[in-house]
Amino acid sequence: MYRTPYLFLLPALLALGLISFWPVSQAIYLSFTEYDIIEVPRWIGLENYQRLIGDRRFWEVLGNTLVYLATVVPLLVLLPLGLAIAVNQKLKGIHWFRVAYYVPVIVSIVVAGIAWKWIYAESGLLNYILSWLAFQPVRISWLTQPNLALVAIAMVTVWKGLGYYMVIYLAGLQSIPANLYEAAMIDGSDGWERHWDITIPLMQPYIILVSVLSSIAAMKVFEEIYVMSRGGPANSTKTVVYYLYERGFSNLDMGYAAAIGTVLFLVILLLSLSTVRLIYLRPPG
Repeated sequence: MYRTPYLFLLPALLALGLISFWPVSQAIYLSFTEYDIIEVPRWIGLENYQRLIGDRRFWEVLGNTLVYLATVVPLLVLLPLGLAIAVNQKLKGIHWFRVAYYVPVIVSIVVAGIAWKWIYAESGLLNYILSWLAFQPVRISWLTQPNLALVAIAMVTVWKGLGYYMVIYLAGLQSIPANLYEAAMIDGSDGWERHWDITIPLMQPYIILVSVLSSIAAMKVFEEIYVMSRGGPANSTKTVVYYLYERGFSNLDMGYAAAIGTVLFLVILLLSLSTVRLIYLRPPG
């Protein structure tokens, strides 16, 4: 009786151990070694972490990553919630709107990155629209100005993630009993006030989930950076994972790259726990 649940969990635990836990343990071990793929790893203790503390470039890319996080996460928490409320209405053809909002999720990030790179070009679609609105030529270099490039790429992440998080919120909205809204209308709560009184409190578990998932995704961002800017201009869009890629696969400094990955794991764990602690509120009653 007591062993049966663990027997059902055993296949999943074996799969996770093989594809997740074992590689993670190997990466942590390599972070204490000097390893260049060619030679056998040589144990050096905490040298990689000491080197990391004094690495100015690491702190620079960590700062870029945190700016990216602060830009992307609030938008991916709030916008999909409003979008889910909008498409949760019982209107004719609303299913087509749901599909349209979800399409960016299934588009390859490489295809999306190339397309948005064209949109952001000086002669691209975005500047054309701005020129039409301003009644004068607009030639903004979205991906070649250090103060704009990171935010421009962050908007691509937001665009691509809207539909995914909208579906999570939509599942939560459809689990809220309709009689709660009916009772709120009788009490005089209507419109956005009704959502503030009922929807937001009951959606808190989903808000926490989206906050954690979007934070982890933002801290691990790589593909958008690689496709759209390659870390430029002037390293303004270089993130921790991109720096890890450079050290590990361009310089073959695998031990140091593993140390960067271990620190990134600890930062993500800390941010996830902090997000849950800050956002979570006890449900009514």
